[in-house]
Amino acid sequence: MNLVSVGKLFLLLLPSLLNYTVPIAVLVAILLTFGHLSANNEITAIRCSGFSLYRLLLPLITIGIIISLSLVVLENHIIPWSHFASRKTIIGIGARKPTSYLESGRFIKEFKDYIIFIHEIKGNKLKHIRIYQPRKGKKTRTIIAREGLILSASPSKEKKIILKLIKGSSEEQDPTEPSKFYKCDFEEYPLILNLTQELKRKKIEKKIKDMSIKELKGEIKQLRKKGISVIPLIAEMQRKFSFSFSVLAFIIIGFPLGVITKRGEKSIGFSLGLGIILFYYLLMAAGKGLIISKNANPYFWMWLPNIIIIAVGLISTYLAVER
Repeated sequence: MNLVSVGKLFLLLLPSLLNYTVPIAVLVAILLTFGHLSANNEITAIRCSGFSLYRLLLPLITIGIIISLSLVVLENHIIPWSHFASRKTIIGIGARKPTSYLESGRFIKEFKDYIIFIHEIKGNKLKHIRIYQPRKGKKTRTIIAREGLILSASPSKEKKIILKLIKGSSEEQDPTEPSKFYKCDFEEYPLILNLTQELKRKKIEKKIKDMSIKELKGEIKQLRKKGISVIPLIAEMQRKFSFSFSVLAFIIIGFPLGVITKRGEKSIGFSLGLGIILFYYLLMAAGKGLIISKNANPYFWMWLPNIIIIAVGLISTYLAVER
C-alpha cells in the first residue's frame, strides 16, 4: 500500500469520526461553559434578576436540533458513501480470494443457494452466524450458529470454502412431509459454500453500514419477501437516527450538570462529560449485543440510551432551576 492509498483511506474515514466527535465536543462545551458561569456566581445573578434559566435552555435545544439534523444527513449520505469507498479501496489493492467474500455486517449473497449474515469475524473465527436458504414457493430454511470456523478454502478456480458451524440449530426437512421443517440442534455442522458464476463481474456488495436509509428500506423489502430476518437492517436504520440525536440528549443533560457544578476547573467538565459518554456508548453496545444474540427489539434498544439521558437531563434541569 503506497502513501497515496493511505492518504485516501485517511480522508475517507474522517466523516465516520465526525459522528462521534461532534456530540462529545458539544457535551464538553456545555459542561465547561455553564460550569464556568456557575463558579463565577453568574447563574446566581441571573436568578436574582428574575430571568428564568429555562430561557437559557431553549436556544440550546434549537441548536441541538439543527446539529442533530445535520448529523442525520452525515449518517444517511456522507458516512455510507465514505465507508463503502474505503472498502473498495482496500479490496482493490489485492486480488479477492473466496474467503474475502465472508464479511461481517452485511447479507452475503455471493454463495450459491445461500444468503449469509455474520455479525463478527476475527481471522478464521466467526460469531453469531445466520444462514438462509430461500426456496421458490416454499419456506426459507434457516441455520443459526453461535460460532464458526473457516476450515479450508479450495483453489481459486473452484471458488469453494468449507465452514464448521458450532453450537446452533437448523431447520431440517421432514422426510414424511417435504413441505415442513423441524428444528435440529447441533454441536458441529459442516457446510460447503460455492461461489456463484456471477462473480466474474467482481461486483462489491455493500455492507449494512454502507447503505443509506433508502437502500436499507429497499433491502428490508427484498429480504422480507424471502422470509429472512431483517432485524440487523432495522437496528442500523434506528442507530443512524439515535446517534445523530445524541447531540440533543447531551445538551439536555449537560445544561443542568453545568449549572449545578460549583467549580469551574476544566477537569470537572471533562470528568462529567467522560462519564456520560461512557455510560451512553456502553448502553448502546449492550443494546446492540442483545439485538444480535437475542433478536431483541431494535426500536427500543437503539433509542434507550437517548431516552435515559434525556429523562435524567429533564429531571436534573427541573431540580437545578426550581431549587
